[in-house]
Amino acid sequence: MNNSLTITTIFNNHCLQILDLILPIQQIEFNVPVTLEGQPDLLDIETHYHKTGGGFWGAKNGDELVGSIALIAVGHNAGAIRKMFVKKEFRGKENGTAQKLLGTLIEYCKENGITDLYLGTVDMLKAAHRFYEKNGFIKMKSEEMPVYFPRMMGENVYYHLVIQ
Repeated sequence: MNNSLTITTIFNNHCLQILDLILPIQQIEFNVPVTLEGQPDLLDIETHYHKTGGGFWGAKNGDELVGSIALIAVGHNAGAIRKMFVKKEFRGKENGTAQKLLGTLIEYCKENGITDLYLGTVDMLKAAHRFYEKNGFIKMKSEEMPVYFPRMMGENVYYHLVIQ
């Protein structure tokens, strides 16, 4: 595990670093046809995440942002995970970046009364599916997702976690 990684709360002053992390992973690495225009939340994370009662966290290696995870509080003691991205060279069990990010988000949920976590992803991200399942998330059908879950374009695989 990379012990030099720190997890920190991210605000609007980090928007450019967030764009530099997320857009290349989406567009180049995974060839997902998504643009910045389709993700206005990335330019105002305080409104889209913090002000909902959720949050946005980053994994930093020194000053470099190498991972992110976000939470939208959707009411009903529930939250939606968004923007879970880790730079390729910081992925995997040996680095523990994704695990640290998810652990930080779950701890925040426990402290803030969020007992149900939902997320949507795409079928081609098999490693992400394994990661979520290893962490206790249960796969759900689209029609089983609660009506208050904010859907994103392109999602076709859904997960739910009850936080104990």
